[in-house]
Amino acid sequence: MNVRLAAPKAVYIHIPFCTNKCFYCDFNSFVLQGQPVEAYLDALEREMELTVAQVPPGEIKTIFVGGGTPTVLTPPQMEKFLRIVGKYFPLDHPELEFSMEANPGTTDEEKLAVMRAGGVNRLSFGVQSFDNGLLERIGRIHNTDDVYRSVANAKKVGFDNISIDLMFGLPKQTVDIMNTTLDEALKLDLQHYSIYSLKVEENTLFHTLFNKNQLPLPDEDEELAMYELIMRRLKEAGYEQYEISNFARPGRKSMHNITYWLNHPYYGLGAGAHGYVRGLRHVNVKGVQPYINATEKGLPILEKHEVSTKEAMEDFMMVGLRLLDGVCSADFEAQFDVLLHDVFGAKLDKLVQQGLLIETDGPTYRLSDRGLLLGNEVFGEFLE
Repeated sequence: MNVRLAAPKAVYIHIPFCTNKCFYCDFNSFVLQGQPVEAYLDALEREMELTVAQVPPGEIKTIFVGGGTPTVLTPPQMEKFLRIVGKYFPLDHPELEFSMEANPGTTDEEKLAVMRAGGVNRLSFGVQSFDNGLLERIGRIHNTDDVYRSVANAKKVGFDNISIDLMFGLPKQTVDIMNTTLDEALKLDLQHYSIYSLKVEENTLFHTLFNKNQLPLPDEDEELAMYELIMRRLKEAGYEQYEISNFARPGRKSMHNITYWLNHPYYGLGAGAHGYVRGLRHVNVKGVQPYINATEKGLPILEKHEVSTKEAMEDFMMVGLRLLDGVCSADFEAQFDVLLHDVFGAKLDKLVQQGLLIETDGPTYRLSDRGLLLGNEVFGEFLE
């Protein structure tokens, strides 16, 4: 069966609660105080029950719990949540990657132990920076001491697959500040690092400030210098850059995110979650109470869209080229039963001639060093 039409092997679950809203965040998240958390967990169970009845799960290989901040759940709520997940999705695959996003300001040893006992085996801490002043300027609630303590507690209860998110291009951030953050991050000797550039999104405080010319961002040259520094430092420390923003020890790539980059299907559960199942992309109802209400009547889908073959081909190229391994003609042919060069030959030849892509045996096409710096320009070539 075409992989796009097969039962998903990946699950994304959204916990939309946060202690506060970070200044750059446009995710579907809501301040925790006064929210009906227990009712939300019950609604998640209803959605899971309806979802697996409609599309039974196959061999689940990755589960990712994002937000919001999933770790704002109390230990009893976390235990309940993980019990629900295990009820509807098999957790017995020997290589199952079960990831959960965590905030260093909302984790303690008890909660981490509950997570580990419930099957979570990979953590992704939203650290963003090791500069306390910068953390305050972007609206984070934690400080660097919280990071060290959280990572130590995670290791203490048995986690040996830990990632942290960092950001660059932040207000008043310099190359020196980024270098110091990398010093501290690498001292932790973790298995994975995700390092993203700031994007000023609509409906955020940063967008408002940007429009008022009150957001002192680094210029393009300084942001580029930060990215080049990041790539060099992580490579020197023994990490493989396997995607534009992601670096891993051998065997520790984020298998869940690779699902997205390979354009494979996945379940999307929870308020505002996106899913891709049997050729259909959908997005759920976004508000907490509206989502809860919707699950009482059926699947809480806000919109769904049948992905055309042409659109799926474009998606395959745009997300696949984010991986440093690139896209392989054989994989393209397996999904679409047509040769890659027959569909995108002219575009690929142009990008190779421009020095943005490299063609190797297979054929496989991957970003050149220059293409890494101009990724959006490359990806845009595949949109019509």
